[in-house]
Amino acid sequence: MSNLANQLVLAEREDVARGIRLLLRSPMITERADPEAFDLLRRRSGPVAAWFDYHCGWNVVAEPRLGYIRLAKVGQGESQDGTRPARRLRSGQAAFDRRRYTLLCVAAAELLSTPVTTIGLLADRIAHACGTDPVLPAFDTSRRSERMAFVDVLMLLESLGALDVIDGSAETYVDSESAKVLFRVDAALLVRLLAAPTGPSQRAVPADEIAVRFNELVGGLLHEPRYGAAPDSKPEVIRSAAESDDDIPRSTDVQRNLWLRHSVLRRLFDDPVVYHVDLSAAQQDYLASPTGRRILHKAVEQAGFELEERAEGFLLVDPDAIATDSRFPAESASTAKTAALLLLDALLAAPAGLDTAALGLAAQAILDQAADWAKA
Repeated sequence: MSNLANQLVLAEREDVARGIRLLLRSPMITERADPEAFDLLRRRSGPVAAWFDYHCGWNVVAEPRLGYIRLAKVGQGESQDGTRPARRLRSGQAAFDRRRYTLLCVAAAELLSTPVTTIGLLADRIAHACGTDPVLPAFDTSRRSERMAFVDVLMLLESLGALDVIDGSAETYVDSESAKVLFRVDAALLVRLLAAPTGPSQRAVPADEIAVRFNELVGGLLHEPRYGAAPDSKPEVIRSAAESDDDIPRSTDVQRNLWLRHSVLRRLFDDPVVYHVDLSAAQQDYLASPTGRRILHKAVEQAGFELEERAEGFLLVDPDAIATDSRFPAESASTAKTAALLLLDALLAAPAGLDTAALGLAAQAILDQAADWAKA
């Protein structure tokens, strides 16, 4: 192989590794928001998609002409613990509450039918949809708290590329429901925001049964048929995907091995740290097997990570800090991150660990030494 060919191979490997980490950080990348990342992923979409499919069972949808690339990260359900909520993009970045999630779903449904809308027209359509649905609470734009929740939803959709502000600013609606804001809607991208193994259209049920069967229907959306009744899959999710007990899928050895590979690597590449005690016996056995270790090390190398393995578990380190959406402590560290950094000394000095009370005393000692710091 010539020197030029070697250089091209190395360049492709570096691009693929960078593309994998870019999508782990931001599962939705648009040409408008990040043209450099989009261009790299457009060029290397094939090998990047193949890596995610083989190692994690995640689908990468590349739509260069529509200007977006989407990584659909899904899981078996046990890892969806609410620790990674959608966040408000205004000051504080508080987590979305139930009201905001409700408005997000209703707004997305209403936006699908129009390429252009105003903030007032959309608010009216949401109010009408909520008013005609017996399950949804009414949407009252005369209340400032409701307008704030609505704006948080719009700003999230804007940040994801589903909405493009043509004129005005969504934030002005918080102070006045007569604010004028014009949006362009990207319906194709809006549809891609939902990352579910089973599409809602495949779970068609009468409208009057949705509220009663809600948990069952959500479980059906989370079920991944490729694994059958895989180890550790939640029984209610499996049952909800079947029409009757006779239809409950059974797993073959191939399906079980596929599930083990994907479930383990999903956690390793999506969680900050993975402890052995949080893995099932089957998952631990897989990681201890020659095949599991070979696949793990190959996946880590191809993605450009470094593997830190300790007695307690595993940690993947990105030497270029590309893959994380939240750096610690970060250049402009928050008070909480700075306090956490200072508490590391106390944690390192206690090999057996500290309970909540001991951590509280350590934090108080830090505050006593700098009484004017972080008064809030």
